[in-house]
Amino acid sequence: MKNKVKVGIIGLGAIGAVHADAYRAAPDAEIAAICDIAEARLAALGGKYDVKRRFKDYRDLLKSDLDAVSICVGNKLHRSVALAALKAGKHILLEKPMALNAGEAADIAAAGKKAKKIIQIGMVWRQAETTRVVRDYVQKGFFGNIYHLRAVLIRRRGIPGLGGWFTTKAASGGGPLIDLGVHLFDAAMYVSGLWQPTRVSAMNYAKFGKDLRNYRYVSMWAGPPNYNGVCDVEDYSAGLVRFGKKASLVFEIAWAANTEDVQFIDILGDKGGARIFDGKPLTIFTEHNDLVANVSPLINEGANTFHRQADIFIKACQGKCPPAATAEQGVTLMKLIDAVYASSQGGREVAV
Repeated sequence: MKNKVKVGIIGLGAIGAVHADAYRAAPDAEIAAICDIAEARLAALGGKYDVKRRFKDYRDLLKSDLDAVSICVGNKLHRSVALAALKAGKHILLEKPMALNAGEAADIAAAGKKAKKIIQIGMVWRQAETTRVVRDYVQKGFFGNIYHLRAVLIRRRGIPGLGGWFTTKAASGGGPLIDLGVHLFDAAMYVSGLWQPTRVSAMNYAKFGKDLRNYRYVSMWAGPPNYNGVCDVEDYSAGLVRFGKKASLVFEIAWAANTEDVQFIDILGDKGGARIFDGKPLTIFTEHNDLVANVSPLINEGANTFHRQADIFIKACQGKCPPAATAEQGVTLMKLIDAVYASSQGGREVAV
């Protein structure tokens, strides 16, 4: 136990429990403290992982002799908890989205630099083996010049916790764009290497959740609905992102729509391309021996992405590697999200 990184987990909801499981699997990590306002969660997770130090206030947890913390609270608390953790001298693994907006994200990044502490953003899609393989193809030039990306994630009926914090803009920052779009945008830019979005033209729609009592669904993540609550966020977002004159990205992201569920990211280059995150075996669309050809790499897609994320974070805390997703990249991502909202609100193309 002596050489292990002592980690605290702030927020023990669904994602906090996932982080706890991941740290338990990391050989160099020790779950040394946990925090949640709910006694039942503290008791359940503390008992499961034999964690003695349990706190209801994260500020008390941050006084402990911890090396690092996972921040798994609601979006509106990301900035305040992250700044407090960095000030207390802790490395942080900060769940997505980085913050409510780019301004808050920039504050966190600046605080990390000042404190000289690791900030890793929870962009777990990067840890998929398919992501690694396709990124490697891109970096080695097998895809040629990447000129276009397509990012789509549509749920037929997938509004989470209707009437709760997910659908309250002041608490979440927005709807599926900030909830799911961060994963799509980050993965697309990470794989392609396109990290300089310049302009956005987008439209957001709120067609389903705004009428809380008449929203029809089969099941609800983070449910049940609170009909006395608020839904003032979009449920569908679509648009075009320009990367100067070099490349483009089109996207559709929805919590609810009258169409079938679909999810994928397309990476299109002039020598090859691929579709990822569609639930199918990876196929590289290319040419071989003067013929149009499909290449099907045999890869192991069974690895737990959250376990990989936690392992990289622990190694980064030990100085053995850089964080898996940096604060600077997180700020870029939030600037893009902000630009999509601004474009839709203003009805025009805007600069990122």
